[in-house]
Amino acid sequence: MKIGFIGLGAMGRHMAAHLESAGHALQSFDLNGKGNRKSVAEAAKGVELLFTSLPGPAEVEAISREISLAEGSTWFDLSTNSPACVRSIHKDFLGKGVHVLDAPVSGGPHGAESGKLAIWVGGEQPVFRKYEPVLRCMGDQPYYVGPIGAGTVAKLAHNAASFAIQAVLAEVMTLGVKAGVEPLALFRALRQGAFGRKRTFDRLPEQFLPGKYDPPAFALALAHKDMSLALELARELGVPMKMGEGAMAELAEAMRRGWAGRDSRISMTLQEERAGVSVRVPAERLQNILD
Repeated sequence: MKIGFIGLGAMGRHMAAHLESAGHALQSFDLNGKGNRKSVAEAAKGVELLFTSLPGPAEVEAISREISLAEGSTWFDLSTNSPACVRSIHKDFLGKGVHVLDAPVSGGPHGAESGKLAIWVGGEQPVFRKYEPVLRCMGDQPYYVGPIGAGTVAKLAHNAASFAIQAVLAEVMTLGVKAGVEPLALFRALRQGAFGRKRTFDRLPEQFLPGKYDPPAFALALAHKDMSLALELARELGVPMKMGEGAMAELAEAMRRGWAGRDSRISMTLQEERAGVSVRVPAERLQNILD
């Protein structure tokens, strides 16, 4: 297949190489001059399929003004972009008979090199299905998320969760180590949790997503007590716990609502109230994913 690939950086160069290894005829270009074509327009000329792997919305928007794609062709943007940007480009190119899908990737340069890469796709599902074998040349986990922009939303939510969890782990690791626990032993305890082979964070969806807080797996009153003790220890040791204090505020508000005997994860519904959205998945659908 004749494929255009624009953006040969830390991620893009590996993905482009996988496409070439799979036998596809690649027309490639990078903003720093790499590739076998001399311009964006040349890389996109006459291709059935175009991939872009760029730093962000500004670069993707600029590319959209420089390329001319044939009617019936398809453009997958692999960049971590903004939903507004990809939806705007999708609308513009739809009038030209060109399919645009957002397909941000996750796995870092090592994942791009090894092919162990998640690709979250938003756009027309039949188009995703048509080109799924090509996506699998680059990453082993292509996943259709929903309409245009959905892949980008999933990627941004994933990264926001990752960075927030990193901040929390930094706090609790410094607390535990300063309190005398060896770092690797502490990490293993945090990772494994107390539910057999299920790791600590794997259990979160079991209550939150179906909205099931009774009977409690771990009562809010106990969570409030434990968090109070952890913060008390942090104060004794002089360990700042900014993220922990925020979590404590959520637990305290849930206690004030009279939810002490319900599952501790009910505190997550406070954010649903503030955001004006209900996050719910039927139990049978959730079980299929968890299994």
